[in-house]
Amino acid sequence: MPARIHPPTPSNLRRLAAALRRGALVAVPTETVYGLAAHALDVRACRAIFQAKGRPANDPLIVHVLDLAHAEQLAEFNPAARRLARRFWPGPLTLVLPKKTCVPDIVTSGGDTVALRAPAHPLARRLLRLANIPLAAPSANLFGYISPTEAKHVTDGLGRRIKHVLDGGACAVGVESTIIDLTNPTKPRILRPGAVSAAALAKFLGRPVAQAPRKAMKGRQLAPGMLARHYSPRTPLVLRSPRGRRPDNVAGIFLRKPAGRTGRDIYWLSERGALAEVARNLYRVLRAADQGGHRQIWAEPLPAAAGGLAVALHDRLQRAAAKA
Repeated sequence: MPARIHPPTPSNLRRLAAALRRGALVAVPTETVYGLAAHALDVRACRAIFQAKGRPANDPLIVHVLDLAHAEQLAEFNPAARRLARRFWPGPLTLVLPKKTCVPDIVTSGGDTVALRAPAHPLARRLLRLANIPLAAPSANLFGYISPTEAKHVTDGLGRRIKHVLDGGACAVGVESTIIDLTNPTKPRILRPGAVSAAALAKFLGRPVAQAPRKAMKGRQLAPGMLARHYSPRTPLVLRSPRGRRPDNVAGIFLRKPAGRTGRDIYWLSERGALAEVARNLYRVLRAADQGGHRQIWAEPLPAAAGGLAVALHDRLQRAAAKA
């Protein structure tokens, strides 16, 4: 039976909160991407996330909480982590900290740290209040594939693997949260770039914030989204300018709408190249190109040295285009 997409009515929110408390899976909108939520302290429910997504056991889950008070029940916070939570939560920032014993090993892939964030999407927050439990919620897609930013994207991939999708419309940010490792607060480092930039974090903390290297990891990952290949379409993706002549049946994805160019092989991420709009549209456009029957996709790369949100977009495109 295919998953049901639930409009966000008060009765549906109560029903879905009760389902989460019972151990069911519910795809939930956040401001970044849709997450596949389950009771984070229920081992069986968390195991069902891994099974539904086809996710490897060495890839830990992010736990979503309502606020700092709830987060401190799950992890050991240092002063720097508290300052960041008070400044950037609710919002697209995930903190990696030493976990408390109440957090099951399946959530952390057997490690001694847990990734935590307080989402800003009003429906995610209402569901957290109603359920009154922490929610483990990786992206609601098949593992390694393009992340979902609309309810239909969830049912396209997981429609026969889960029962419930809460429809919150299109995600406002469109790329996954920034993840910062604060287990050593004197040496903070970005594990995954996102909408909260390293520069903003460094300025707030008053110290440099390093970028963890991208590499294939055979053992346990410290946080999600660190694999060299991720967020990938099934159609081979190449990062190169599509502005010149392309071979037949090769799609071109442009950062901004190309003047005077149309056709079934032409896609663009923004009318004028605004980075926030590029981020909101990235995964939707990648999905459309992937479903277009093309033999290859050429995507216009962002400058590697660009700062801010461009760092996260460059990261996602690099991983999406990486060889398996």
